Amino acid sequence: MDFSKLPSILTPDLGLLFWMLLAFLVVFFVLARYGFPAIVNMVDKRNQYINESLRKAHEASERLENIKQESEAMLQEARVQQAQILKEAADTREAIVQKAQEKAKAEGARLLAEAKAEIEGEKQQAIRDIRSQVAELSVVVAEKVLKEKLSTDAEQMKMIDRLLDDVTAAK
Repeated sequence: MDFSKLPSILTPDLGLLFWMLLAFLVVFFVLARYGFPAIVNMVDKRNQYINESLRKAHEASERLENIKQESEAMLQEARVQQAQILKEAADTREAIVQKAQEKAKAEGARLLAEAKAEIEGEKQQAIRDIRSQVAELSVVVAEKVLKEKLSTDAEQMKMIDRLLDDVTAAK
């Protein structure tokens, strides 16, 4: 291939290549001396910032996980305490109901005993009243029978019937 026929822009001469190489080396030296350290320093700072952010995010994630575990533990403890309180309340309620039933039974038994005693007293009083009335009637009948002179049984029976009619009519 013949390079002589190519345009001059595609085939640079040796002087141009020298000056271009010299300019490149100067720019490269300036960049290597001042530019690259600044760029590398900024990249390192950015890398440190990103690593620090990742570390903080990881720590925050761990703290969040710990907080979740603590909250679950607290919820579980609260549920256990709630169940215990409900059980104690149910036991207390049952004890109160049991006491109230026992008290009601005792009160009922006492009232029943008092009622029986009162009924027995009234019964005894009624029996005494009946006995006294029978005794009075007997005395009245005996008095009247004795006052009259009864000679025959028919007269006695007649007198007893009349006296009973008088007594029942008086009541």
